[in-house]
Amino acid sequence: MSAVRLLVLGAVRRHGRAHGYQVRADLESWGAHEWSNATSGSVYHALKAMTGQGLLVLHETRPSEAGGPPRMEYELTEQGEQTYFSLLRKALSSHDPGLDQLAAAVGLIEDLPRAEAIELLGRRTAAMAQWRASVTGGLPPETDLDGWGPVGEVLRLWLHTADSRAEWTARLVRRLEEGAYRMAGEPEAPA
Repeated sequence: MSAVRLLVLGAVRRHGRAHGYQVRADLESWGAHEWSNATSGSVYHALKAMTGQGLLVLHETRPSEAGGPPRMEYELTEQGEQTYFSLLRKALSSHDPGLDQLAAAVGLIEDLPRAEAIELLGRRTAAMAQWRASVTGGLPPETDLDGWGPVGEVLRLWLHTADSRAEWTARLVRRLEEGAYRMAGEPEAPA
């Protein structure tokens, strides 16, 4: 899965219809060019590719008032909507998506109902615990990783990664349970 694909679908979805510049500007304002490969070229390439795959439909709008060519706007198709939510759910529930994919999914998490987001993150936690157990399951009790040389350091890295990701996920779940963010289907807060 590509973080750019998830980000572009999410940005177009949030606008309803959006031109490439809007999508690129949104991703830049989210800092996505710093933590993913969402460059200007990759955004336009993704828009074109996903249009060809039937995930987006292209609308030609009126020509520019400055005399330029018509602006092209993109809109999610039903298949695009399904793909978007599939990518979002997979990134949130997987024990080890790429960090850019996880960041994209968390940035778009408000598109899900609260209970579903919590449930998906619960799956992520369970998958991480299972993965961690598979790393340590073959080790004899009281294993001293110092005696394993560089391999011991690799094991420490994986265990630290699993533990820190589990801690981060648990914190996000707590925040969602406490009502952080306005999730899909929830009313807007009174002004």
